[in-house]
Amino acid sequence: MADARMMPMIQTLGAFRAALVTGWIALSAAGFLYARERNIPMWAAVPIVAAFLLEYSFYLVPGFETIRLRLRTRFTPAQLAFLTAGSGVLPYLVYSIATGQFRWLSFVALAGITAILCFWYVMLKASPLLDLLFLAFVAAMVLLRVFDDIYSSPVRVRIDILGKLMLVHCGALVMLELRRVHRVRFGFLPSQKEWITGVRYFFYFLPVGLPLVIGLGLGHLAYPTIPFWQTLAIFFGILWVVALGEEFFFRGLLQNWLAEWTGNRYLALAAVSLLFGAAHLWFRGFPNWKLAIVAAVAGCFYGLAYHKAASIRASMVAHALVVALWRTVFVFV
Repeated sequence: MADARMMPMIQTLGAFRAALVTGWIALSAAGFLYARERNIPMWAAVPIVAAFLLEYSFYLVPGFETIRLRLRTRFTPAQLAFLTAGSGVLPYLVYSIATGQFRWLSFVALAGITAILCFWYVMLKASPLLDLLFLAFVAAMVLLRVFDDIYSSPVRVRIDILGKLMLVHCGALVMLELRRVHRVRFGFLPSQKEWITGVRYFFYFLPVGLPLVIGLGLGHLAYPTIPFWQTLAIFFGILWVVALGEEFFFRGLLQNWLAEWTGNRYLALAAVSLLFGAAHLWFRGFPNWKLAIVAAVAGCFYGLAYHKAASIRASMVAHALVVALWRTVFVFV
């Protein structure tokens, strides 16, 4: 009986190790191929790749319940917050010290950001106002492009994505283990039901979204010019990075909370969809009202997928399919 009880944990730990090793190999190969293609010297490529591998390791943790359970049982909330904050600054230290990009002001700013994120619910008692302020703080870090100045690069390659990935992994750990949110189902691999739900709402969106994009003059259809494998790479990149973070904060947290606080899930859906659209005003030149309108409409379908499956993994699928479609068969004006 004891062996039977241990099987799910063993399998989950095995899945985590497999994801870790596979990701390290794939990211290392992609990173060094990219460095060679862009003529990035090894003295810069090695620490930058190492920083991304380290961030990838931390990024995986919230998606594996067994790993979170171990952290939860071994550490107090304050200790877990401290460890999470440390994971937020370590990738910066790895690349910046080795490449001569370390700046005390940037380090203090980053440490302050991670401390606020990770100790928010250790120092403060959860309430609707504090929950909204937490999300507002996360949004401000992205919209104000704070990480552009913190993660300076020694070569012509953007490194500020490390800050955005940090927001996701730290924010997810805080919410899942310190705030203890429910009805999120944070993770990387959708179930069969979640795949089906996400694909279904993607197709529900098309008859509305395609005419809207064309009608607003935002873009036009074009024959795909990239190979299918590259389209798949775009899809999974969006699914596990962009969609995971945005669906977690917009649908898994904000929409879920507003539905609980107001008792009206459709009001929550409408409000969050409008906010999701507004977040896209800064894309390709502020104020991009056309894209904001399309994003708000798409957000309604993502929110419906989340509500139907009670999981952000369903809305992630719909989200990733929409973005992959735009990036492969649409030419933006």
